[in-house]
Parts: sequence; C-alpha cells; structure tokens
Amino acid sequence: MTPKGLKKVSLKDTAKASGRFAAGEDPVKREQILDGAKRVFMRMGFDAASMNDITREAGVSKGTIYVYFENKEDLFVAMVEMEREAFLGAMRMVLAKSENIEKGLYEFGVTFLEHMTDEKVVTAMRTVLGVRERMPDLCSRFFRGPQNLRTVLHDYLEQGVATGILQTDDLDLAAGQFLDLVSGSFFKFRLFGTMPHPPSRQEIDRVIRGAIHVFMSAYGLNNKSVIAKAC
Repeated sequence: MTPKGLKKVSLKDTAKASGRFAAGEDPVKREQILDGAKRVFMRMGFDAASMNDITREAGVSKGTIYVYFENKEDLFVAMVEMEREAFLGAMRMVLAKSENIEKGLYEFGVTFLEHMTDEKVVTAMRTVLGVRERMPDLCSRFFRGPQNLRTVLHDYLEQGVATGILQTDDLDLAAGQFLDLVSGSFFKFRLFGTMPHPPSRQEIDRVIRGAIHVFMSAYGLNNKSVIAKAC
C-alpha cells in the first residue's frame, strides 16, 4: 500500500526516469523496427516478407522484435498507421503556414498530388490493397481513420467560412470535392500502372490552379479566384 500523500511510482516510470524503458516501450527501438519493416515490405511485398527478413533489416534480435510486435500483421498495421500519421502531420503543417485561403489550397494541392503520385507511396498503396481480404479493416483505417485527410481539409475550410471567404453548408462535401479535383485522375493512373512516371511539376501546377478556380467559383463568397493569375 502506498503511504497517504505519496504518489505510487510504477516500474515503467522508474525505468523512464533512469533513461531506460520497460520491455516494448522504447520509442527509438520501435521506430527502428518499423523503419526496417517499411524497407522490407516495400522491397518484397507483404506476402513474401517474413519476420526474419525484418529482423535482419532492422538490426534487432528475434526476441526483441516479438516484444514490440506480436506478428507480421501487427507490424504491418503499425507501419501503415505511422506513415499515415506522418503524412497527415505534414499536410496540417502546410495549411497552418497559409493564412490566405487560395495560397493554402494551392500548397495543399501540390503537396498532396506530389505525395500521392510518388513511386514509394504508390507501391505502399498497392501493398495495402493487396491484403484487404485478409485484413479488411486496414484499408478503412488507412484511408478513413479518425484523423484523415478530409478531416484536416475540413478544419481548414471551416476557417474560410468563419472569416467570410467561403460559403457552404456542407464542409465535408466541399473538402471531398476539392480532393477529387486536385487528384486530376493522376493517382488512379499511377495506382493501376497506366502512368509509369509521376506527373511533371508543370502539369501538377496546371491541375491545381484549375481545381482552385473551379472550387472558388462554387464556394468563394465573391465567386472569383485569383490563383490562376498569381500564387
């Protein structure tokens, strides 16, 4: 029993205070394993990869990897979640830097399209889709998690409505429509292999400017867009 007035200290707290972590709690070690797993999954795909492959790539022992992850499926889900959160964090930062709504939408669109058509991202998406029957919740968690891309954009557009720059009664619909506009079908072409290389920056710029023109024509309070002239 802990004496009255004294806070109970766990072994986990003691380990952290001394610079050591309890088994399975070291974030650096966990990230090291996930980074190794990412390289293996990207190179070999989910089915061909094994825990032994990941162990060697990550530079840890088999005993260590099983302390952090129960199996290959558990590790794969954690890797997907890590990548998704990193991307969403980057997109939030892009929008946070832009007070001008059109400038923000432009930077968001360019970053989004460059990321989604990148070879590594396309490969990762194919891997996720390839295991959808065995891991049915994974695609849903990856594309429509509690903090997905539409939610991030929804929050940004809400600021535009609050300041009188945009007008809409359905922010979720507006956010989804903008994402569809900026994709320019490029992501689907890349995903299905009909477009072997990412689009050029010039082509991305053309698509994003067009998307903003259409979006502001529909939702801009003045129904005008200046993004086609200058960013």
